[in-house]
Amino acid sequence: MKFLSFIFSLFLCFSANAQNIGTYLEEYETFKRQALQEYTDFRDKANAEYAQYMRDAWAWYRGEKPMPAPTIEDPIVPPVIIPEEERGKTPEERPLPFDEVVPAPVPAPVPHPVSPIEEKPKPAERWLSFEFYGSPCRVRFDASGRKFLRNTRENAVADMWEHMSADYNNLLCDCLALREDMTLCDWAYVKLAGTVAMYIYDSKHPNEATLLQAFILNQSGFKIHIGRSDEHHLHLLIAADCYMYDYPYWKLNGERYYLLDGSDVDGLHVFPQTFPEEQPMRLSIAQEQRFSGKLSPERILRAEQYPETAATVVANMNLIEFYNDYPASYANNDPLTKWRFYAQTPLSRTAKERLYPALRSAIAGKSERDAANLLINFVQTAFVYEYDDKVWGCDRAFFADETLYYPYSDCEDRSILFSRLIRDLLGLEVVLVYYPGHLATAVRFNETISGDYISINGSRYLVCDPTYIHAPIGMTMPDMDNSKAKVIIL
Repeated sequence: MKFLSFIFSLFLCFSANAQNIGTYLEEYETFKRQALQEYTDFRDKANAEYAQYMRDAWAWYRGEKPMPAPTIEDPIVPPVIIPEEERGKTPEERPLPFDEVVPAPVPAPVPHPVSPIEEKPKPAERWLSFEFYGSPCRVRFDASGRKFLRNTRENAVADMWEHMSADYNNLLCDCLALREDMTLCDWAYVKLAGTVAMYIYDSKHPNEATLLQAFILNQSGFKIHIGRSDEHHLHLLIAADCYMYDYPYWKLNGERYYLLDGSDVDGLHVFPQTFPEEQPMRLSIAQEQRFSGKLSPERILRAEQYPETAATVVANMNLIEFYNDYPASYANNDPLTKWRFYAQTPLSRTAKERLYPALRSAIAGKSERDAANLLINFVQTAFVYEYDDKVWGCDRAFFADETLYYPYSDCEDRSILFSRLIRDLLGLEVVLVYYPGHLATAVRFNETISGDYISINGSRYLVCDPTYIHAPIGMTMPDMDNSKAKVIIL
């Protein structure tokens, strides 16, 4: 009887709470609708003011010539093969000096819309299908309702902006959804916006395509400006959190805005107004770009010292194509930070699924020292060394996926790949070490392992050189000047 009374009491309590919960949910929905309306009103007001300022005369600004990708000033250090009689010896304990530590850049905030963009469902919604780096995509857009510019003067551009602000919410929502679903980095999203714009307006209407790309990026939170050439062509200028090579730029309000379309223009009439909470494009890649798979031919990679350690790898050619389009850049006004962008980019799932099971099996049960020695010999001997200038005609660093794909690699490519393997497979911290003309790594082991090391903030990092062929961890390649070495934090 006491149990039934207890159950009845709980029922009464739940009934009362259910009524309260219903009230709370109703109040929450009311609050959510009000908040969304306030967000919408704020964005509408921002766009209206932006378009109104757009009607004022645009100021003329002269552009700056592109910064050419740097040539390699220091003599390139060729790979060294350790003498056979030296192999297998335990390196002596030796602390090494270094010149300076290159700190990791502080990441810029993520660009995002100034307020949530409300979808506006329409009856019989039409979709535009297209491919982006081999990946099927689609966005809501009725091509039969396209609007065109009367001309490229201020009022015509402002009228077009007002039309897009009023009618393109669903298109924006779909672009942002693709950005999230494909985990696109900022550079990829900029390219996506350009692809969408060109599919909608094609090459016959470049001004409309440029303005649509600018609109998508502006509404997505990117810091952009629109420019008009003396030939009445519209151009997109975009701010970046890094210095970019090979692209002309305009200095506006103390920032560099890059012209990405390859046009050769000296100056532009620029709409100088800023948009609330806009952020520069970030050049880092924090997540894998989820492009559809287009697999390359298989490639067998084998460690010479551990011939049983072999992996058959393939590359996603869509990702390789994307990396080939990626701009070279650097941060903190220090060109040595350029390698960090490559080293911090994760290895693709396609590469991991083929490579990592073989390497994990090979290092299973081994100490950190033995596992690292196996991994470094794999990187030292499974690839053919060649200089960038002979292969590419210029200095060109590889993302880890590219090193697995291309037939040749050099010291920087191997160091980037080795740093990725050490972090992913052993969970250890790594830094890059730049000597004049050469790049190596240093690893912070949990075990005490003798050899050449550098001390950073009280931590001991053992030198590991993926280009000192058959050398174990803890050995610096001959003739390296550690007094000039730069330690690059990842």
